[in-house]
Formats: sequence, structure tokens, C-alpha cells
Amino acid sequence: MAGFSMCKVMQAKPKILVIGSSNMDLVIQADHFPRPGETLIGGNFSMISGGKGANQAVAAARLGGEVVFLAQVGNDPFGQVNLESYEREGIDTSLIERNPDLPSGVALITVSESGENTIIVAPGANAGMDVDNLKKAASKFAWADVVLLQLEIPLEVVTEAARMAKAQGKKVILNPAPARSLPAELLENVDIITPNETEAEFLTGISVSDISSAALAAARFNASGIQKVIITLGENGAFLADGNTEEIIPTQRVKAVDTTAAGDTFNGALAVALGRGENMNAAVTFALKAATLSVQRLGAQTSIPYLSEL
Repeated sequence: MAGFSMCKVMQAKPKILVIGSSNMDLVIQADHFPRPGETLIGGNFSMISGGKGANQAVAAARLGGEVVFLAQVGNDPFGQVNLESYEREGIDTSLIERNPDLPSGVALITVSESGENTIIVAPGANAGMDVDNLKKAASKFAWADVVLLQLEIPLEVVTEAARMAKAQGKKVILNPAPARSLPAELLENVDIITPNETEAEFLTGISVSDISSAALAAARFNASGIQKVIITLGENGAFLADGNTEEIIPTQRVKAVDTTAAGDTFNGALAVALGRGENMNAAVTFALKAATLSVQRLGAQTSIPYLSEL
């Protein structure tokens, strides 16, 4: 019976609805970041499918989720390449629209020798998303176990998506990146928020440097209506406050090659683990393992691991 139960668990795929951005990442490796006015001769150049929404959708699909991705791309070669990439990952792309008036989103990324990165994003078609896109996806909100959101698309779309998901009784995860001021009507419909230290400080005004300051930041989120807070801390793991515990969950320390998609890998993995019924501690531990693998590889979606690797 134990073997049969394990088989049933392995076959169960959590249903994840990801609503967010799709970009083409143009990546250059360099010894260091250029100073104002400085021109550098860089190293390798890569063109890699990216965007926070897309990265999280790919992570969720590779790590065991059944994924629907709601997004918008341009009617251009970048958009076509990205669509084909998502389909190869087994992602349902039926809700991805091609905007005839806006180009696909593009991110210009520089990766330093230490593995850190700088990113500038031209949103393109991501900025063309509106609430009407969500209305066409109503049946998928009912279908999903978890709805995963970020902030690279218009804020009114994210806010309405959270409201629709909550109305259906779904678990809502918000990765508040890139950081911006958030309306109360969004926060009150979020179950779990997953900022990094910089985003947590921007949103709460508290500099996160240890468990005490992380707990203070988490309390600010609690006051806005969010019960569960996960603050990712890079190589130091993640701080978890879920109403039952406040603790830092450690991660394995490795040499980082590129941190570009580490947070997205974490969030996609977290959605899968929670969707299959893991408790918060186990879900965060799973997500940290996935993110740790991702930073040891170059690129966004090229760095995201598969479930078999964990």
C-alpha cells in the first residue's frame, strides 16, 4: 500500500496559473558592470527566453506542475520564439495573446564575473495587458490550485487577478518584483508574499539584515492582510513567517554563476510544492534547493532545473 500511495502522489500534478510577463533576454557577460560613460568589451552574448512571469511558468512546469500561462507577446520573431519555447516545456499557451501594435518585451542583462546582474526591461507587449485578458481566463481561475503573480505587467491587471483568484478560493502568491508601491486592494487578496531583502525594505521601510528585522518587516505585511511572508535572502536562505513560526531556513552555499532567474525559480518551485499540499517549511526548502541549482548556470530559463535534478 505504501508503494501505491507514493505512486499516486507522484502522479498528482498541481495546477498552476501564472499571470505575468514574457520577454526576450539579451545577455552579455562582463568582468564588471560599466561605470557611467564607460564602454566595455564583454564576453559571451546569449539570447534567452525570459520575463518574470515566463520564468516562473517554466520553473513550475519543469518542477512538476501543470501550468497555464496568461501573457502577451508581440507579433514579431521574439514573440514566436518564446511561444514555441513555452510549448516545448508543456505549458498551456492558449491564453497568450499576440499584440499587433507593440513589440515583445525585451530585457538587456549584464552578468558580472561574480554572478551578479543588472537588468533593464523594455516592457513592450507586457504593458498592453488589461483586465479584459483576465475575463477570457475565468475558467482557468476555477481550474487552478495556485495563482502566481509578479509586477512586470500593469498593476491593475495584477490587482484584478488577485481579486478573481481569491473569489474562487484559490491560493494567491505574489512575488513583488520589480518593487513598486502596492494598493491595499491587492494586498488584501494575497495569501503569500515573497520579496527579497531589497523589495521587503522598499515595501515596509525596514532594512532586513537578520531574523529580528525580517520579523518586523513580516509584521508590516501581516498588518496589510497578508498572513504568510517569505523573504528570500540569497545565499543565506529565506525567512519564513507563517503565523506558526518565524525562522530562517538555510540553503546550500555554492559559487554563483548567474543569479538572473534564482527568484523566479524559487517562486515557481514554491507554487508547485504548495499546490501539491506541502507545508510551508517543506515548500520553502524545496524552492531553495531549486533556486540553488539555478544560480550555478547561465541565463534565465536555461538555468531552471528539472524535478529529476532535485
